[in-house]
Amino acid sequence: MKAAVCTAFGQPLVIEEVEIDPPQQGEIKVKIAACAICHSDIVYMDGGWGGTLPAVYGHEAAGVVEQVGEGVTGLAVGDHVVVSLLRSCGSCFFCARGEPHVCESDFPMDEPGRLHRPNGEPLKQGLRTGAFAEYAVVDQSQAVAVPKSLPLDSASLLACGVITGLGAVVNTAKVAAGDSVVVIGAGGVGLNSIQGAALSGAHPIIAMDVAEEKLKAAKDFGATHGVNARDNDAREQVRALTDGRGADYAFVTVGAKTAMEQAMTLIRNAGHVVIVGIAPIGAKMEIDACDIGDLAQSVIGSKMGSTRLQVDVPNLVELYEQGRLKLDELISGRYPLSQINDAIDSVRRAEALRNVIVF
Repeated sequence: MKAAVCTAFGQPLVIEEVEIDPPQQGEIKVKIAACAICHSDIVYMDGGWGGTLPAVYGHEAAGVVEQVGEGVTGLAVGDHVVVSLLRSCGSCFFCARGEPHVCESDFPMDEPGRLHRPNGEPLKQGLRTGAFAEYAVVDQSQAVAVPKSLPLDSASLLACGVITGLGAVVNTAKVAAGDSVVVIGAGGVGLNSIQGAALSGAHPIIAMDVAEEKLKAAKDFGATHGVNARDNDAREQVRALTDGRGADYAFVTVGAKTAMEQAMTLIRNAGHVVIVGIAPIGAKMEIDACDIGDLAQSVIGSKMGSTRLQVDVPNLVELYEQGRLKLDELISGRYPLSQINDAIDSVRRAEALRNVIVF
């Protein structure tokens, strides 16, 4: 099969013929139909989070189950599935507490993985998935069946961007009707935080970005106002829209420490900053420790929207079918695997909400 291999950090991906092992106990093999390009893939490919090379990245995918290993339940050959990096055992401390997004278990497929070159050299399945390839073998917990009527390119967005952004609002922060919300970053994840805020009945919903075209797009996804993050009076604009106090919640959907620090200036007393985007290793956020206690403010981390795949994805599909969740509108471009570097460069230039590799 063909796969896009990262051989050196910061360098273009190389299309290679690679081999994939059959699924083992509790695993499935999926013929990938679509894999969206997430900024997390790019950070990894650039070396921002370290990791082992050579590797095949890609983790926001959808496809068709082609083979199942022993012990697989709830999935069958021919099922259309969303494939995510989220992997859970169902029985560890965190899974038992309803927090499968931080499952602490190790899985047999972690090392050496299921991908290798024809000479036997192992290839790392980046972000536990390796879906910039024609096939992927993943644990059954990473996949959830979706209706065959759902376009697989749109379905792929449910694997990461949608659940991360929307889930941060709905699952992690549990925003209530009437809460005021600022979303910093109106890219693929940020627009889904905006969608989550709109579905929750938040008001106002203020989008912040440095690109005016993204602020315009944010209003199509539910933002009531847009503020350019580079404006000298950005803080004052947010306060003017929130009765002079600041927002109840500020969601930071980009992995930039400057955005995280800015978010602290946008919330009210007893307000909350929710960190959704993940910064490169070593980035330090500076905040006034006095304010945290004196103003009763909090900083909350949200990994993958605190998602429970088997619960949340079917709910999101239902919202999409009702016309209440935008998926198709998030796709900026569709590219064949041979043009993956062009698709990635487009994302780097902030030209796209979500580019999708289609097979």
